[in-house]
Amino acid sequence: MKNLIEVPIETGTIPHRVVGNSGTSKVIMLPASPGTGIIAGAAVRAVCESAGIRDVLTKAHGSTNPVNLVKAALDGLKQLRTRSEVERLRGITLS
Repeated sequence: MKNLIEVPIETGTIPHRVVGNSGTSKVIMLPASPGTGIIAGAAVRAVCESAGIRDVLTKAHGSTNPVNLVKAALDGLKQLRTRSEVERLRGITLS
């Protein structure tokens, strides 16, 4: 339970572009329009499905070791922030 993370999801996709790194693996995740589905390899697809993401585009660069890809995808998901969270952290309102 201590390793669970909360992933912000807006209308079935991620709120913004994010890059996750682990070792020599790099995973780029992009928000997708509704109905696109999960465009990802097997390792990253499993992570996205587990998180409840329905629409996302991903690209893996560097090493394609599945263990590193999963760690990189989790690193990227940990970096996600919602608009309201960014406004609260910065102390301003975004237009």
